Amino acid sequence: MKEQASFRGQLRRFPQVRQDMTDSRIYIKEVQGHQHRYQKLIQLTHSSTKAAGAMLLAAVAALIVANTAAHEPFLEFWHSHVGVFFGESVVEMSLAHVINDVFMAVFFLLVGLEVKYELTVGELTNIRQALLPIMAAVGGVLAPIAIYLVFNVADPQTVGGWGVPTATDIAFALGILALLGNRVPAGVRVFLSTLAVADDIIAILVIAIFYGQSPSLAWLLAAGVVLAVLVAMNRGHVYSLLPYMLVGALLWYCVYMSGVHSTIAGVLLAFAIPSGSRVNLRTFATWSDSKVREANRAFDPEEPVLAQGRYMETVRHLSHVARQVVPPATRLEHKLYPWVYFGILPLFALTNADVSFAGMDVGSLFASPVFFGIFFGLLVGKPLGIMLMSFLVVKLKLASLPENVNWQHMLGASILGGVGFTMAIFVANLAFTDVVLVATAKLGILLASLAAGVLGFTFLLVQARGAQRQGVAFVDPAAESADEELEALPTAAREAALEGREMLHDLEADEELDPRGVA
Repeated sequence: MKEQASFRGQLRRFPQVRQDMTDSRIYIKEVQGHQHRYQKLIQLTHSSTKAAGAMLLAAVAALIVANTAAHEPFLEFWHSHVGVFFGESVVEMSLAHVINDVFMAVFFLLVGLEVKYELTVGELTNIRQALLPIMAAVGGVLAPIAIYLVFNVADPQTVGGWGVPTATDIAFALGILALLGNRVPAGVRVFLSTLAVADDIIAILVIAIFYGQSPSLAWLLAAGVVLAVLVAMNRGHVYSLLPYMLVGALLWYCVYMSGVHSTIAGVLLAFAIPSGSRVNLRTFATWSDSKVREANRAFDPEEPVLAQGRYMETVRHLSHVARQVVPPATRLEHKLYPWVYFGILPLFALTNADVSFAGMDVGSLFASPVFFGIFFGLLVGKPLGIMLMSFLVVKLKLASLPENVNWQHMLGASILGGVGFTMAIFVANLAFTDVVLVATAKLGILLASLAAGVLGFTFLLVQARGAQRQGVAFVDPAAESADEELEALPTAAREAALEGREMLHDLEADEELDPRGVA
């Protein structure tokens, strides 16, 4: 079993624990402490578990504020208008709309970049390998819709909320799974993350097709022209991110004015950003090696660095080219991750999870068909649809379970698929205009997501403890990758691989203490 912890020959490949992105020893002694703290901050802001915790704290804060006297000024603040003006022209929107329409477009840009990665070099490149999570995602969408419609099909005012229980919150689901670390096979994380990406694609299509306003053909045409410009930039090998961001802002405005939800612009922009490198990678290693030797010859340890013009110019040129080796899509994903998961999504939770019970009949909220449809759609429909479709695909021999993954693992991952939260709340805001229905939908989403998270985590933890008693642990195969290969991975996958390295280091240390080896 490749992933099992008893890998004796492979342990020699990792003689030390997780390294910083840059070895701190290359810095002068006076700043090594600062650099170490900076790397700790980077690790903190690229942790999916801590990102999920930040969103949870924001949601809890919103719920508390919503049921206190501070709720009215809280709402007034978020409905304050901000904008820009030029002469007589004024463009303005409320802070809440800035979060939901502008900031969430950045979130969808990150989602689009993650989807593009999976389609280009990730789990969705091999259709047979990807068939299981893709079909599971389809089942995880159809079953919640069916359950929601059982409760709401006869009510024209609520039937349009069928899209709410279809979405999985990838950040929360993977954050909860990350709490288990290497106690579950890497195949579970790969399955759940690929399922969530496929689920996001379906959610994006649902939002674009069913939850926009009547589109303006003129603005849609303008958006199409801007998108064509972005594609032409890609085909013309424009690798700088700045032009894409500027033209992308114009695309966002055209989509916003068209009546289609503006967040779709983020996804379209993501697919236009190049995923290749502008540097000839076949010759880069030789060229960079010659530049390093040139810098070494030019360096004079007796002279202040400020006086070594040739040395600084050589290093500057090497640094400039080296930065361009990383594809623009990868650079942008790494830059956006901490801002989205520790800024935008907690803000979204803070402004959208504020379910107030003041002046409402709480009993009627819990008795509402909308609540039942969303709560049971997420908590029952999601795992039911995912498991049934997965079972069908495996039994028809169209695909097989991931390595070391059994049906108990699949059930745990399927339950975590019921964590809707961000995307579900986002769709609820689009599906309903009535304040009471929106509050009811949010209540169903929050309770179902909480229950799914706790149940899924507990179920997988029980499985993990059973495996632990048998002396089995799991390591992500990517833990064996070189540092530069890890940098190309999406953030969540990179985090899991680094945790795997720590486990391999610990095993090696145990083996050195006990010459008989580890079991």
